[in-house]
Amino acid sequence: MTRAEWIIAAQACFMYNFPLVTLYATLGPAAIAHGLNETEVTHIITSKDLLHSRLKAILCEVPRLKYVIVVDNKPTSWPDIPRGIMVYNMDAVKKLGSKPDNTVEHKQPEPSDVAVIMYTSGSTGIPKGVMISHGNIIAGVTGMAERIPDLNETDTYIGYLPLAHVLELSAELVCISHGCRIGYSSPQTLADQSTKIKKGSKGDTSVLKPTLMAAVPEIMDRIYKNVMTKVEEMSRFQKTLFVLAYNYKMEQISKGYSTPLCDSLVFKRVRALLGGNTRLLLSGGAPLSPATQRFMNICLCCPVGQGYGLTETCGAGTITEIWDYSTGRVGAPLVCSEIMLKDWEEGGYYSKDKPNPRGEILIGGPNVTMGYYKNEAKNREDFFVDGKGQRWFCTGDIGEFHSDGCLKIIDRKKDLVKLQAGEYVSLGKVEAVLKNCPLIDNICAYANSDQSYVISFVVPNHKQLMAMAEQMQVRGTWEEICNNPQMEKEVLCIITEAAISAKLERFEIPRKIRLSSEPWTPETGLVTDAFKLKRKELKTHYQEDIERMYGGK
Repeated sequence: MTRAEWIIAAQACFMYNFPLVTLYATLGPAAIAHGLNETEVTHIITSKDLLHSRLKAILCEVPRLKYVIVVDNKPTSWPDIPRGIMVYNMDAVKKLGSKPDNTVEHKQPEPSDVAVIMYTSGSTGIPKGVMISHGNIIAGVTGMAERIPDLNETDTYIGYLPLAHVLELSAELVCISHGCRIGYSSPQTLADQSTKIKKGSKGDTSVLKPTLMAAVPEIMDRIYKNVMTKVEEMSRFQKTLFVLAYNYKMEQISKGYSTPLCDSLVFKRVRALLGGNTRLLLSGGAPLSPATQRFMNICLCCPVGQGYGLTETCGAGTITEIWDYSTGRVGAPLVCSEIMLKDWEEGGYYSKDKPNPRGEILIGGPNVTMGYYKNEAKNREDFFVDGKGQRWFCTGDIGEFHSDGCLKIIDRKKDLVKLQAGEYVSLGKVEAVLKNCPLIDNICAYANSDQSYVISFVVPNHKQLMAMAEQMQVRGTWEEICNNPQMEKEVLCIITEAAISAKLERFEIPRKIRLSSEPWTPETGLVTDAFKLKRKELKTHYQEDIERMYGGK
């Protein structure tokens, strides 16, 4: 539910010092009920669609709930709501609030007061509520804003990512604190080619023409693949021109030059995909592949800043400088954060490594949150306070510092699996490399410690796989093509080639794969709202296939 009413209601709660709890709609009924009960919620603000689809079924399981406020104006009556729960429309609440006898004295929040308890879906188990104080928000927003040059009232930001996610909430608070306009959209209506935009009609970016935009890599990968498919369909002359311009611009920007002629002749049409006015794209939530980042820099004619932060650090950590066109890095620490690398023996990463120090990333500073709600054991594990009284969070991500002070994420502690013969495989590293393959829309690598090889589940790109099926004269529905052993074998060959050319080790290359005909979306419960893989759920979902691929059946 990313809309103006959400942020207005949040600002009202901040002003009156009412702690706010945020829950993704896609967390699933048990997780939503858990979050509402753990925080003893009395009031819920939601939309009529979410009340119908997500909340109605669990209202009886939330005993302390008294009021539901629906941001839509219609309908005004709700017949089948359990007794003891009142449902109001936002308009009715505004009328109540404007009555003189309903004015409440507002208590100025202290920096240490809880502003938000943000439930993070995490890649494992039940969601954890992260306690974010008012001081944390101010520190995080200040740090992020400092990396965006000349932020002012002439900027327009397009909001479409879930506001229950720290990336979107902090980006919008940065905008509000600098007087920028915000236009609200959704992933399905973002561009002219989006799924819910009628052919010939304009998407939201074409109408709003935003100057600033935040995106998760999933969305950028989609734009990249769309444009590359269009390039493939061009005439030979157009294609040659595009490739020449692309290579020329890549060379020029690496030397620090701009290419106004190429921009206006060749890349103007690609730039128009996001409205034509974008001056900065911010990517966060998951790693952005170097190929996609370079493509965005060149074809959208605007810098792509890659950021790194977590809910536990109020979204802040690092963001790249706008003039830094290098790929695969997440930039230098923001003014609100300090970063330290801690040796991780098991993975073989040490702060004394040459040429670059490596280790687990620890983030310290006023943006580091107060910990997990009602979860002392996890707090002791993940947070600590140093001798100077500064709070630190242990991220579980592995990074390396380059000589210019920029950080690169190179691994993840939890993704490390030890194979039968003792080799360590980083599943995240394998996925990042193979995601660059145009045939792959999404991939999850999996390995069992009692086995000697890696397997993978692959969501293939529809257009590419269909073209390949036609070439191989394989007929059938999309599902039949994905289940065809011949197709599986061919895709595996292509993946293996891509892995070899990316210099993956022999034991890191998937030996067997399963093509999935259904895409992984937050609704399926197989990925988080930021499109990060939920390994536990994927493992359960594909259990039969795992047994088949390892059992040789």
